[in-house]
Amino acid sequence: MLFMVIERFKNQDPIPVYRRVRDPGIKFPDSLTYVGSWIEPNFDRCFQLMECDDLRLLQEWVLANNRDLGMTFEIVPVVPSKETREVVAPYLDEE
Repeated sequence: MLFMVIERFKNQDPIPVYRRVRDPGIKFPDSLTYVGSWIEPNFDRCFQLMECDDLRLLQEWVLANNRDLGMTFEIVPVVPSKETREVVAPYLDEE
């Protein structure tokens, strides 16, 4: 399953997080896959796409890497557009 993880940087300050990535590195539990991320220009939020089949892995990742940085997290299950299009297709011509 895919999840959009929306992180909020404390005080819009990404420096502590980037230090963590650079120095000891962010650790991911086995079977939790980082797909990619995007940062807002004002450094308020980071949007990360993660993949796993067990939500406990996301909980473990949050606890293991980010508790001390004052970040908040929202974890949203998402479906790729292509797969959603396949679900919606049979309904497109209904009236």
